[in-house]
Amino acid sequence: MSERSERTTNRCGPVLLGVRHHGPGSARAVRAALEQCTPDAVLIEGPPEADALVPLAAQEGMRPPVALLAHVQDDPGRAAFWPLAEFSPEWVAMRWALERGVPVRFIDLPAAHSLAMGEKGETADGGTADGNPAAGADADGEKQGVGKGDADGAHTGGPVAPADGPGEQEAAAEADVRVDPIRVLAEAAGYDDPERWWEDVVEHRAGRAGAGSGGEPGADALAPFAALAEAMGALRETYGDGGHDRDPVREAHMRLRLRAARREFGDGIAVVCGAWHVPALARRTTVAADRQLLKGLPKAKVAVTWVPWTHRRLSRHSGYGAGIASPGWYGHLFSAPDRPVARWLTKVAGLLREEDYAVSSAHVIEAVRLAEGLATVRGRPLAGLTELDDAVRAVMGDGSDAPSSLIHDRLVVGDVLGEVPDDAPAVPLQRDIARSQRTLRLKSEARERELELDLRKETDAGRSRLLHRLRLLGIPWGEPTRSRGSTGTFRETWRLRWEPELSVRVAEAGIWGTTVLSAATAKAASEATGAATLAEVTALAERCLLAELPDALPVVMRSLSDRAALDADVGHLAQALPALVRSVRYGDVRGTDAAALREVAMGLAERVFVGLPPACAGLDADGAAEMRGHLDATHQAVGLLGRPGAGQADGDPAGRPTSQPTGRQTGPHTGRLLDQPTGRQTGAQHLRARWAGVLRAVSERDAVPGLIRGRSARLLLDEGELGDGGAERLMGLALSPGTPPTDAAGWIEGFVGGGAGGDGGMLLVHDGRLLALVDGWLTGVPDAAFTDVLPLLRRTFAEYEAGVRRTLGELIRRGPASPSHRQAGDAPDAAAPGFGPGLDRDRAAAVLPTLRMLLGIGAHGFDDERNDELSGGPNDGRNDALSGGPNSDQPDTTRPADDLTGART
Repeated sequence: MSERSERTTNRCGPVLLGVRHHGPGSARAVRAALEQCTPDAVLIEGPPEADALVPLAAQEGMRPPVALLAHVQDDPGRAAFWPLAEFSPEWVAMRWALERGVPVRFIDLPAAHSLAMGEKGETADGGTADGNPAAGADADGEKQGVGKGDADGAHTGGPVAPADGPGEQEAAAEADVRVDPIRVLAEAAGYDDPERWWEDVVEHRAGRAGAGSGGEPGADALAPFAALAEAMGALRETYGDGGHDRDPVREAHMRLRLRAARREFGDGIAVVCGAWHVPALARRTTVAADRQLLKGLPKAKVAVTWVPWTHRRLSRHSGYGAGIASPGWYGHLFSAPDRPVARWLTKVAGLLREEDYAVSSAHVIEAVRLAEGLATVRGRPLAGLTELDDAVRAVMGDGSDAPSSLIHDRLVVGDVLGEVPDDAPAVPLQRDIARSQRTLRLKSEARERELELDLRKETDAGRSRLLHRLRLLGIPWGEPTRSRGSTGTFRETWRLRWEPELSVRVAEAGIWGTTVLSAATAKAASEATGAATLAEVTALAERCLLAELPDALPVVMRSLSDRAALDADVGHLAQALPALVRSVRYGDVRGTDAAALREVAMGLAERVFVGLPPACAGLDADGAAEMRGHLDATHQAVGLLGRPGAGQADGDPAGRPTSQPTGRQTGPHTGRLLDQPTGRQTGAQHLRARWAGVLRAVSERDAVPGLIRGRSARLLLDEGELGDGGAERLMGLALSPGTPPTDAAGWIEGFVGGGAGGDGGMLLVHDGRLLALVDGWLTGVPDAAFTDVLPLLRRTFAEYEAGVRRTLGELIRRGPASPSHRQAGDAPDAAAPGFGPGLDRDRAAAVLPTLRMLLGIGAHGFDDERNDELSGGPNDGRNDALSGGPNSDQPDTTRPADDLTGART
């Protein structure tokens, strides 16, 4: 210790080092001051409960950014974080002390008090009872800029609460009168941006002075702290506590801890705290007065540990109270104080080259010259992010702003994720998650990434189980997304990103069990008991199958059966059926026994079949639109459920052999299905036949809105269930002159609409028969009714894409083509309207075996006789359809189930 610093320490007592949290300049200045003073103990602003965790900071497995996490043991959702980065002054002071064996103590208000105070409203650190900072409650927040020297050490995690309710609006209004000392000092210096003033005065000047100095070589390392303390003292004399009502309580506890440390270690103590608190700690008060401020504070039992943190969560834009705008840039200034501009632009060039930008070393040299020139012209001691961004835009981006967002996201903010040692305190559930991550080679990362899983592989199946179980526990580490490469049920795509707040979610989920499996099972059983609707139970059953929770499934099934038996609302039943059927399918794919689920699904489907026709009657426009969604979802569910699953025998819907044969006959005109005995019909065919009968009943009931009748007719047509002239007859009835134009247009929308569940008009493009039907009706609408129908039809066809509308217009303009009649083996058919050469039947027949195998047609009971039809048999009725059949003498409107030229849902 130098003679001058020793005299200063002995005369003034403890050294008060006022800092800005997460400031690299402050961090270097603190290290230089500690080297000069060599204190016997270091006191740091933070929760005293974390004193026992300080030695973990010296382990190799501890890599910042990290955070101290404190949470109430009985209510882990009430938690607070104290983040520390590599360039945080508190972290630098802690590591300096540990390297030299100097004791470290935290002196802020205990988390036991601050979290308990949240029960009665705002916590001592400006947060709310749920662990989230109140809107505008912290002067460090982005609403007030940098704020009060970033004096608060405790900052709760999570997004800033919106000022929507009365309480939040009151908190935001109160924050408007709070003092932002950094802004006040910046304005006194003639700056309109407090962040820029702080960088010019502290960060950039310290960066030019060299590593570890905090100022000019040979200068007194304590001088900057004395100057800052004097400025803060003047502000405290003018503004008092600056509107921060909890600060007097915190500062009283700091003074008590400081007195205790002086009794233990003497006056050789260094205190690292927010600069805003320095005048309060230097002020002489009595012990009794300080204890009086702390008397009667509520207290809760808390647990404290280290958790990983990210640069992104250090960002002010994340809602973190003491956040900074550019943690990646500040980390660069701290780790590379010599030639920071050149080193930064080298990083930028490397990033741009990874993204295929043409950037060379010459670009870097020219960008450095331009950035330093701009800083000189603007009177700045060092080029800041503004100058660097201008230089990158001009030199490396050729005047484009495109690279700026990439650089800001990857470098200025960054995706650095800290690490904590394995022996850090953690709940048992957290340790089980860590073990599963190591076993499955699934590493936590701050950067968002996509993970493709093949469920046929054991490792990928295990990853899928873990991610689904964590989602069920409310720990959304991964979110499922649509796969870009495959739509098979054996593939899954996940979007992963680890956020620090998930550590709190893990602590909350720890009440359900000590392992991921036991916790997920217990929570699923609890949710099944407390579910409010049938759809919630069916969705839970699906999630249990995805997460492979066999012990939870019986509880969910009992709840599902009870609710399904009591719920008479067809809408609820139809809403629940798709998730249940997906569960049956996932059970087959994942090798899970889903026989019980299949029986419930079959019973639910039968109840929907019975209740759907009367439920569709008398609906208004909104109700019809909602019911159409249920109709489409039920149709898709029946399509999946009507296919024989794994282990299901041909027989009744539940998989048992059918003793009473049933059959299907076609009624006159409509092709109505009548249940008649036949020994050849399987359970799958019986289910599909029952559904076809329901659709037919809905399509012919006058009380049903036209939207639903049209959609039912379309589904029947797609399934090949309408006989000769069936579609024309239904369309003729729906579009007759006595039908109101609104109802007629609704029928058209349901039949060929491009909304939810529609095909965007592609069916009309590829099926000349249906296009001719619509065109024939439209040309036959009387002139008096045409003006009423036109707006409604425009609403329907406006949902088509521009290319589809253009193609339809071209087909109508060309007009229908005449059918051609030829024998098999002749030249290809003539072109359908708007298309090239017609179907080459010889070439089409060659690929039929492969198509049948890919589509699974042979496994679903289709006869090979259809092969003759596609290969040009003598009675092939689709010759006319493929070559302009709507104008033939007797147009064929049947749509066989394996019709490759139409659309099949």
